[in-house]
Amino acid sequence: MRIYTRRGDGGRTDLQGGTRVAKSHLRIAAYGAADEANCAVGAAIAAGPGAEIRDALDAVQRDLFVAGADLSNPDMADPSCRVTPGMVESLESAIDEMDGQLPPLASFVLPGGCEAAARLHQARAATRRAEAAAVRLAESGDVNPECIRYLNRLSDLLFVAARLANKMDGRGDAPWRP
Repeated sequence: MRIYTRRGDGGRTDLQGGTRVAKSHLRIAAYGAADEANCAVGAAIAAGPGAEIRDALDAVQRDLFVAGADLSNPDMADPSCRVTPGMVESLESAIDEMDGQLPPLASFVLPGGCEAAARLHQARAATRRAEAAAVRLAESGDVNPECIRYLNRLSDLLFVAARLANKMDGRGDAPWRP
């Protein structure tokens, strides 16, 4: 099997199930943004954020793959390709665990710090873009609402993970000063 098929050279692609759509279709944008977020999470893992954060992000990468599949086909019957409330609850547990190790927020935080934290902030921004793309798709098409909840909660996890990465690196938050 070759990697290239040439079928997309005219600006159209296949959705799961065989429907052909323009590569600019909202569904393509939504699962493409989830893929971009997954790549950014991979870059954050490569930056060495520490075992606790890495373990959480390993699970996130698997879940984001599921989210991409779910966004690509809202009629998918395979439950392993659907975002579930349990996936959102797992994020919430990880957020609570990490946040419990941090001082309370006193101001807005500038993205950056150590390399792992900076990459986690990039992943957070990519995740917010994926959430917005999923919401746009939901306004005109069928979307599993758990996908939107998952992406919303994931941006929170990535924010807390970035703060924790900076703490583990011996840095505090970089507060925003107006």
